[in-house]
Amino acid sequence: MAAVRGGPITPGSSSCPYRLCLCLAAGVAFCEQQEALYRDCNSACAGRCRLASRYKICIRACGTCCHRCKCVPPGTSGNREACGPCYANMPTHGGRLKCP
Repeated sequence: MAAVRGGPITPGSSSCPYRLCLCLAAGVAFCEQQEALYRDCNSACAGRCRLASRYKICIRACGTCCHRCKCVPPGTSGNREACGPCYANMPTHGGRLKCP
């Protein structure tokens, strides 16, 4: 087991990265599936947000939408309906559309 700041990494520790803790608790197959989705979301969102004027904000919102809805629409804008209502209608706390 690896050590961080002198202590072991355990699923309950506050210094344990979320994904590592999730993988330790859920098992290898689940971890590999989540890592594949994470990589897919990163590349899909990079393509979706490549022309955005606020790239970092677009990437963050797109990543959240991708992880929740398991989809990123084609192109750099529009086409939200291609991913269904989960992606097309997800609101922010302020009531605006979240997904780019």
